[in-house]
Amino acid sequence: MSTEELKLNVEKALDEIRPFLQSDGGDISLLSIEEDKFVKVQLEGACISCSVNQMTLKSGVEMTIKKYAPQIEKVINVE
Repeated sequence: MSTEELKLNVEKALDEIRPFLQSDGGDISLLSIEEDKFVKVQLEGACISCSVNQMTLKSGVEMTIKKYAPQIEKVINVE
């Protein structure tokens, strides 16, 4: 998968999860993809102060991204 295809697949994954985040007053932005293995995102809105945002990041965002781009090893939230 090329770097451009990888970015498109990660964006598709974020588009899939974004409505769930927005329904709780939050959102997410893709900041970068490094070494084609690490995705840096920024949680926004209500997600910033949410007590379960790390669980959302791992079991929601990371799992969805890996479904679209299996080579991704880790999703990192940049505050």
